[in-house]
Amino acid sequence: MEKSNAVSAHFPEILSELATEVKHGLAKTPKRLSSRFFYDDEGSRLFEEIMHLPEYYLTRSEYEILETHKDELLRVFSAGDRPFELIELGAGDGLKTKVLLGHFWSEKANFTYAPVDISRAAVDKLADDIRKKWPQMEIQPQHDDYFNAIERLSNRSPTRQDRPRLVVLFLGSNIGNFSPAEAADFFGKISQSLQPGDLVLTGFDLQKHPAVIHAAYNDRQGLTKAFNLNLLRRINRELEANFDLSAFDHYETYNPETGEARSYIVSQKEQTVLIGNLNQRVHFDYGEIIHTEISRKFTRAGIEQLAQQAGFKLSHWLTDCKHYFADVIFRK
Repeated sequence: MEKSNAVSAHFPEILSELATEVKHGLAKTPKRLSSRFFYDDEGSRLFEEIMHLPEYYLTRSEYEILETHKDELLRVFSAGDRPFELIELGAGDGLKTKVLLGHFWSEKANFTYAPVDISRAAVDKLADDIRKKWPQMEIQPQHDDYFNAIERLSNRSPTRQDRPRLVVLFLGSNIGNFSPAEAADFFGKISQSLQPGDLVLTGFDLQKHPAVIHAAYNDRQGLTKAFNLNLLRRINRELEANFDLSAFDHYETYNPETGEARSYIVSQKEQTVLIGNLNQRVHFDYGEIIHTEISRKFTRAGIEQLAQQAGFKLSHWLTDCKHYFADVIFRK
């Protein structure tokens, strides 16, 4: 599980997307729901707790990278004294990004920060935190999803040569939630919106001992289970369904051959759920699953191939001391 593209009930059109996802996803065999719907306000809160779990190495690993390499990142982003605009997709609480923001501000870098998140509560809280800590910092928070934000990238800055460099941040190994084809398409869309010399900094969770990865998604405290089952609670609230959360469980697998960690919600009995807003009855057999997420783990060769597919060059490769995680810069 990475911090996925979240969806909030504040947008009627996105509520319609949730309804469409539930209607069609729960009619499939096997049943499936996209992880992009995990992040209502409660989902975002639960994920913030997960990031601090001892088993969940991803956040600590990336935090180490950003803290260790913040000077180098500023040199790369500014290329001297050139102004730059940080556009962070899926900003969340900005825990790791604040490492960079504080350093850039103390070094008097010429930059603006545009955090993008579909959770209104998350992006509003982040904006408030930053304004309290750095009142003069230019921040342009955006309550939106990844793809709407990417679509607007080409209109955010003029094409003149002296425009600020665009630096897109996509941290937290969010890209692991995409299939290979989706990842290539995602970076391809970003590439089309950027000018030569613009940058994308992406977090990639690397392949490692399977036990380390498995433990990260099966915490003993039960927060990952609560995070997954909150999706059913959200469907109950927004679509007037009657999922009994106590009748479902969370199950996780990791396949080291494919590099895929997979999340499932599992029915603990034979049951039928009514989704009132859709006038839909969904039958579950005992042990039947809803597939909710794939979290892919990467190799350097795979990341280099992904950059080439999307029209980028891999320019910088930064890892933590255990080589669990990499923050990688793609240059347009």
